[in-house]
Amino acid sequence: MHFNRGNKDDKFLLNLYKRLLYPRMVEDKMLKLLRQGRIGKWFSGIGQEAIAVGSTLAMQSDEYILPMHRNLGVFTSRDIPLKKLMAQWQGKITGFTKGRDRSFHFGTQDYKIVGMISHLGPQMALADGIALADVLANKQHATLVYTGEGATSEGDFHEAVNVAAVWNLPVIFLIENNGYGLSTPKSEQFRCKNLVDKAIGYGVEGVQIDGNNILEVYNTINQLAMEIRKDPRPVLVECLTFRMRGHEEASGTKYVPQELFDEWEKKDPLSNYEDYLIEQGILTSDSVIDIKIQIKRDIELEIEDAFNEAEPEANANQEEADMYYPYQQKVIQPDQSSTDKRYLDAITDGLDLAMQKYPNLVLMGQDIADYGGAFKITDGFTAKYGKARVRNTPICESAIVGAGLGLSINGYKAVVEMQFADFVTVGFNQIVNNLAKTHYRWGEKADVVVRMPTGAGTGAGPFHSQSNEAWFTKTPGLKVLYPAFPEDAKGLLLAAIEDPNPVLYFEHKYLYRSLTAPVPDGYYTTEIGKAVKLSNGDKFAIITYGLGVHWALDYVKQHPERDATIIDLRSLQPWDKETVSAAVKATGRVLILHEDTLTNGFGAEISAWIGEHCFQYLDAPVMRCASLDTAIPMSKVLEEDFLANARLAETIDRLLKY
Repeated sequence: MHFNRGNKDDKFLLNLYKRLLYPRMVEDKMLKLLRQGRIGKWFSGIGQEAIAVGSTLAMQSDEYILPMHRNLGVFTSRDIPLKKLMAQWQGKITGFTKGRDRSFHFGTQDYKIVGMISHLGPQMALADGIALADVLANKQHATLVYTGEGATSEGDFHEAVNVAAVWNLPVIFLIENNGYGLSTPKSEQFRCKNLVDKAIGYGVEGVQIDGNNILEVYNTINQLAMEIRKDPRPVLVECLTFRMRGHEEASGTKYVPQELFDEWEKKDPLSNYEDYLIEQGILTSDSVIDIKIQIKRDIELEIEDAFNEAEPEANANQEEADMYYPYQQKVIQPDQSSTDKRYLDAITDGLDLAMQKYPNLVLMGQDIADYGGAFKITDGFTAKYGKARVRNTPICESAIVGAGLGLSINGYKAVVEMQFADFVTVGFNQIVNNLAKTHYRWGEKADVVVRMPTGAGTGAGPFHSQSNEAWFTKTPGLKVLYPAFPEDAKGLLLAAIEDPNPVLYFEHKYLYRSLTAPVPDGYYTTEIGKAVKLSNGDKFAIITYGLGVHWALDYVKQHPERDATIIDLRSLQPWDKETVSAAVKATGRVLILHEDTLTNGFGAEISAWIGEHCFQYLDAPVMRCASLDTAIPMSKVLEEDFLANARLAETIDRLLKY
């Protein structure tokens, strides 16, 4: 192994050795603890340390790094105390996740590290968002994100690299190619000879290096980082390496031929570098022993201290509260003056005012820039705010939601438009596993609003008409809003953007141009989690939201003799239990109406809650009126029969006759 020290002095090279040795010795200790039964799991990075240590030291301390399982050297090179890391690994209350997540599944703003989730690929999109925030803030920073050769098969890899290429983002995508994705060899992962060749397809620079040569890693990453700070662009770096242990210790290594171990043992990053420093006269056999004795003493002390740290104490209220970033909404009352606006225009107005109020707000979505979006909601925004803040995206929902989270981590706000709510399926993982769980896991906000043009009534068929709010109302950590009127569309959108938590904001496409009503002028917000009573009757109550509100109002208008209370929930997560309870007590008969399909729609949750908490006030079973349990047909005749409104009168008749 050839080491090129360049102009580095002995002190630097010696420090590099200690940084490389430390995680190896920690790993050796962890394997002993595993055999002793004192810890339960470990992902070993033995054989790969030069990548984590060399690349981390090449980055500035205020630049973000997004590591993977086997990157202990990232954390130790950023000087995170081992006691704190051990507390994390052991699920102690003093760990970064307070016992809520495992190993390196955490982030820390103090050390500018954003840890992974188990799905491997999604953190690459977060790196895009972090880098975009730096570009927008005119910071000459680079972002470093790791992935394994296995995760390069994931769509998240493609999306993230492509977005970074299109947007010229200063991201170093570092692939640790150790030959195996758990037990699957690279020959069963991809056909290209070298992963670095993938760079060609994205029009970006690709570099392949010896990942076991710490000086080569340091020199390469240091040079690339210096370049892209001044000339923002992404770079793909493939580090050739090998892990000398299993994917994690329980999986073993029987699937790996012995000759590979023999070959790579000769390329061990620590022993080769140690021999080099001895040859250079920087180390001696005695000094190596002294350094190891001191490191071992420090490791033993910190690990034992961590074992003595307190375990978490179960507190259900605290657990639920910590799903969300602490935030108390201060409702801003509307002006007295108002202007008639379409539902669509109210949303435009809200976005416009938010862009003025928050210079750090970025809008992202397909065709939203010069074209103005599929529904023209952002028409004219690029002329007003520029393409830096109103960003057309490639067709890659997962990467853009992830980039929104990255923007939030690095001090920005993001509003992501799904062109249709149906398309959120390809961004689902980022929403339910990254946005929703980030604060619970490591205390970081996820200041992202996902706009969801939703619903049927326009004959758009199975892939442009779904009501999919129930996919998200069951996911802790998300807030879900669904306005039925232009005034609420504006007020709830502004409230969502103010809120530092992730919000799914559903806006009904059928109402865009069909509904016009007075909308208060100026900036105001509507209370999240607060329903509104639209009519006051004593015979029965209709609990509804979205287009269902208008079906209910039309029914009551046609049947004034059937004195009904209508409750518009407006907010589905959280939802207003107090107002619903009052409606049940006042009427004794309840119909829950929504456009979504019947089985497991959000109405089932409300019905169950009423049955559990308000049973004694009921004069009839809670009834639900919802759409058919089928996909949504395109034909107007079939669509009308599919929708809940086709069965509304019949269901109310049954309720009142009970």
